[in-house]
Amino acid sequence: MSFPGVTDLGLFIIAGLILNITPGADLLYITSRSAALGKKAGMIAALGIGTGCMVHVAAASLGFSMILASSSLVFSIVKYLGAVYLIYLGIHTLLSLKNSNSEQEKQLQQTATAQIFRQAILINALNPKVALFFMALLPQFVSAEASHPSLIFFFLGVLFTVNGTVINILMALSTSIVGAKLQHLSVLPELMKTMVGTLFVALGIRLAFFS
Repeated sequence: MSFPGVTDLGLFIIAGLILNITPGADLLYITSRSAALGKKAGMIAALGIGTGCMVHVAAASLGFSMILASSSLVFSIVKYLGAVYLIYLGIHTLLSLKNSNSEQEKQLQQTATAQIFRQAILINALNPKVALFFMALLPQFVSAEASHPSLIFFFLGVLFTVNGTVINILMALSTSIVGAKLQHLSVLPELMKTMVGTLFVALGIRLAFFS
């Protein structure tokens, strides 16, 4: 498999697919939304994650990611913003346990689409490790003879994002099926919120202090 200006396109696709199924905040968000609110919410989350990924693709293609990689101050700012946002989502989820009732669940269903999409974008866009990933991975598959390297960067980034979005949608659909089968367990929603909220807080702390 080949494409002008790209080396080892098949290997790039395989590597991207493997990386896309690696557990992280993005996959956690998609599966938690899908299990709790159904396949539509999970698919919206997957599209939001993909949109956030495209922010990094555009930045890498335009060279902005070089600033992030070379400036410890800029990197730290973005990293801590991302960490704060993850911790905020976690705490918000945990606090919702105290205020959970049928009316609030109904309101959540009605407003979930826009909120889920925005939250998913921010989860990926505020993760500087995604930008560094693109800067580390993409150059390895750009041919030295490429006349327009930035366009090849963009092509590879879009290909990675599309493949990743397909994987994430499949994950959302499978998770929604499992969630639907377990809906009869009254304790499941509270258990899921507790687990997801705790994991988001843990991921935020990890991003802030251990990466």
